[in-house]
Amino acid sequence: MFKRNSIKILSSLAVAGVLLTACSKTPSTEQASNSQEDHSLEQVKKNGVLRVAVFADDPPFGYVDSAGNNQGFDVALAKRVTKDLLGDEKKVEFIVTEASNRVEFLKSNRADVVFATFTVTPERKEVVDFAEPYLKGAFGIVSPKAKPITNIAQLEGKTLIVNKGTSSDTYFTKHYPKVNLLKFERNSDAFKALTDGRGAALAHDNLLVLAWAKENPNYTVGITNLGEQDLIAPAVKKGDKELLDWLNQDLEKLAKEGVIHQAYEKTLKPVYGDTINPKDLLVE
Repeated sequence: MFKRNSIKILSSLAVAGVLLTACSKTPSTEQASNSQEDHSLEQVKKNGVLRVAVFADDPPFGYVDSAGNNQGFDVALAKRVTKDLLGDEKKVEFIVTEASNRVEFLKSNRADVVFATFTVTPERKEVVDFAEPYLKGAFGIVSPKAKPITNIAQLEGKTLIVNKGTSSDTYFTKHYPKVNLLKFERNSDAFKALTDGRGAALAHDNLLVLAWAKENPNYTVGITNLGEQDLIAPAVKKGDKELLDWLNQDLEKLAKEGVIHQAYEKTLKPVYGDTINPKDLLVE
């Protein structure tokens, strides 16, 4: 059942790597230099477009399909938010981001909102404003079944693959200095490094590695829940209160109306099936 309905994780990562440049819309110099005032809720309405930073290689949350279209859970929510704000989901402009430049895209006004599995942390709250969370989770470690990593102690002196600017990068840098980190900007490059044998394991959001391992049966998630439970939320530029307040109100409405759960059923359940209880993932 899973094979018929699942998103082809590895192929999506590969497609995203090819299409990343084409799908990323580079803002003009004028857009990049907009003032705080020009970045307000009213200006977004005046422009008639909501610029949303999303991932292109983070299936099933944000990815680019074989036709070059943005897909995934975050993308579905971003489209609905755009519809509520501007009356038409087609008025969204997706801007491809990496984990390491999500904050910069907001600070430089290249994006109005980030919907990119953005984990709320005290450090990030200092530089961006997070809306109310819509997901919860931790991170996990995937490794070859032939040499499974089931305990962090097994990683000492070995290479662990992570993405720059992610929670796993911060966690291991802070708590496990004896683990050698091999860092990548793109998810596609990170998973390629794992399949090439350049690391003993890969650490990332547990929901992502669980989905990837299902598509790659020679690998296993030996550690499924590491670190404290995280909250994942959209973010706006620091001080952009009008847009933040509107976004919080809309997310509350979408949760009450069951729209967030519907997005789960459409984009995430085909991947996870009954292995995950939606109540353990969604903040509703």
